[in-house]
Amino acid sequence: MGKGRLEAFSDGVIAIIITIMVLELKVPRGTGLADLTPLWPVLLSYVLSFVFIGIYWNNHHHMLHAVHHVSGAVLWANLHLLFWLSLVPFVTRWLGEDGLAVTPVALYGVVLLMAGLAYTILQKTLVTRQGGDSVLARAVGRDLKSKASLVLYATAIGVALVKPVLAVALYVVVAIMWLVPDRRIEAALAE
Repeated sequence: MGKGRLEAFSDGVIAIIITIMVLELKVPRGTGLADLTPLWPVLLSYVLSFVFIGIYWNNHHHMLHAVHHVSGAVLWANLHLLFWLSLVPFVTRWLGEDGLAVTPVALYGVVLLMAGLAYTILQKTLVTRQGGDSVLARAVGRDLKSKASLVLYATAIGVALVKPVLAVALYVVVAIMWLVPDRRIEAALAE
C-alpha cells in the first residue's frame, strides 16, 4: 500500500501534540516581564519538548521520503511511535510544573527513551519492508547516532534519580545531536 495516509495521519497527530503542549502554557498573572519569572520552568520544558517533537517530525519525514510502500507492520510500528510521542505533553507539563523533581525528570526520560526505541523499531520495520539494499537501508547503515541517543536517555533516567538537573542536561545533549537534520537519507536519495 502507499505511504500517503501514513504520512498525513502522522503529521496530523504530531500537529495535535504540539497544539496540546502550547495550550498547556498558562498566561502570567501580571503584565510585566517579571511576571514571567515563575513560568520559566514551564517555558523551558515546552521549548525542549517542542524541539524533540520537531526532530521526530523532521526525521520521520525524511525517512518516509525514502520509502515507497508500507505494510500493516509498518502501520503498527508507526502507531507505536505516535503513542509514545502523544505522552510528551503530559510529561512536559509535569516536568515544567514540578521543576527538577526526581520522578518527573525520570519519567520524561522514560517517554523519550520509549519514543526513541519506537522510532528505531519503525525504521527497522521499514528497512525490512523495503529490502536490505534499499535507499533507506543504505542511508541509515549502523545508525550509531540513534544508538548513542538511546544510551544517553537510559543513562539520564538513572542519573535523574540522583541529580535531576544533570539528567535534563543529557536530554539537551541528545536534542543538540539531532538538531541538524540527518543528511544520510538526502545523500542516499541523490545517488
